[in-house]
Amino acid sequence: MTLPDAVAEAVTGVTPGFTGVAVVDGPDGRAFSLCAGLANRAHSVPFQETTRFGVASGSKTFTAVIVLRLVERGVLSLSTPVREWLGDDLPLIAPEVTLEHLLTHTSGIGDYLDEEALEPDAYIMTRPLHQYLTTEDLLPDLADHPQVSAPGSTFVYNNGGFVVAALVAERATGSSYADLVEREVVEPAGLLETGILRMDSLPGDVAVGYVESSGLRSNVMHMPLIATGDGGAISSVADCGRFWDALLAGALVSAESLALMTTPRPAAEAEGMRYGLGLWLHATGPALIMEGCDVGVSFRSTRDPGSGLTATVYSNTWDGGWDMVNALNKLFSEGN
Repeated sequence: MTLPDAVAEAVTGVTPGFTGVAVVDGPDGRAFSLCAGLANRAHSVPFQETTRFGVASGSKTFTAVIVLRLVERGVLSLSTPVREWLGDDLPLIAPEVTLEHLLTHTSGIGDYLDEEALEPDAYIMTRPLHQYLTTEDLLPDLADHPQVSAPGSTFVYNNGGFVVAALVAERATGSSYADLVEREVVEPAGLLETGILRMDSLPGDVAVGYVESSGLRSNVMHMPLIATGDGGAISSVADCGRFWDALLAGALVSAESLALMTTPRPAAEAEGMRYGLGLWLHATGPALIMEGCDVGVSFRSTRDPGSGLTATVYSNTWDGGWDMVNALNKLFSEGN
């Protein structure tokens, strides 16, 4: 069966209700493309392949790349306790917690965002959003959560850990997270449409995320105005492909660092996937996964390193992308 035929079979019954962008690329080029619905409902702007969009937690992978590049240059160490850079801040984080713990969701620190309790229309921040313009601005939100488990003992998905990792990278370099994304990810990977943008001044080519229960209410009031290490970058279908190409070609991190990212961690399983370092891994096959879900965002980009098969799905609602994601996931199962 050809790849286009396999995709057509996989998405049968899914495409009629899908809103967003979904593409599949194989060795012979684009095998599937679907752009459906509106990227901006107020102005009736349709989705296109060139539409940019928020990737939510998909950009945790960018944070991991930033840290690993700094490790390779000797600026940071994965094994040194993060207390070295935190000083007196966040005193409830155990002194044994390292950057590797943070980037593998095994730090055991208390999380400022309880994913299990999160609702499709949740207001996740505790203070007025104009007070969240830097990673340092999140310190009050991170401060009052006691250590939950011993570092390295348990895998629990943790947003706060990636905020702390970004904070450490900022303090070690004197650069903002946005600047680090530009310098350590965008430029070396040759990305053209990726960056950290203010949520309240998005350009016209960026899809608006919508609160599930409202017709036109956007997600602008539901997250920090400027993203940091746990998610919120803006990207595109084309740049997802460019990112995978650069990561696997060694343009971003060394082979040793890539091995750290792609080695499954013991017992690190959730939602039918395994976890490495800053990357989800397919449950049975070799595919690598960036994934994000937030109010107004459902996103996954998957790459099989061997075949080059890539599928990227985005929808501008909390749950609008998952039927398509699950359908295309069949293409990456072991033996396909």
